[in-house]
Amino acid sequence: MTVNERVKEIRKTEVLTMESFGEKLGVGRTAISNIENGKRNVTDQMIKSICREFGYREEWLRDGIEPKQPPKLEEDELAEYIEDLLSTDNSTYTLIKSILKTYNKLDDKSKQVINNTIDELIAEMKKETTTEIN
Repeated sequence: MTVNERVKEIRKTEVLTMESFGEKLGVGRTAISNIENGKRNVTDQMIKSICREFGYREEWLRDGIEPKQPPKLEEDELAEYIEDLLSTDNSTYTLIKSILKTYNKLDDKSKQVINNTIDELIAEMKKETTTEIN
């Protein structure tokens, strides 16, 4: 697969028209069409723009070296979960919101007690999982 084909793959994965993909990169539909059809080479600047805008690795876009995207940071993954949770209107959201509000009102010592308890619960769950596997 060529870099031009990978550009097209990114556009299709992002579910964008050539026009909207180009707008995000500061170029027109014709430029994207020429790139995808191999009539025009992908410049270094365009590669950097695509990777920055859509979160792909340059090594993959240039040479097809996996993975396509960098691994997500734990904080980014948590942010996605929270965003997903906030986008739904259900009782789970209400419960978590109440827990977080209550936790936020606690003093530092109380927060530490809760954090230690959670750490102990996680350690116990890991032990149980390991025991079940063996």
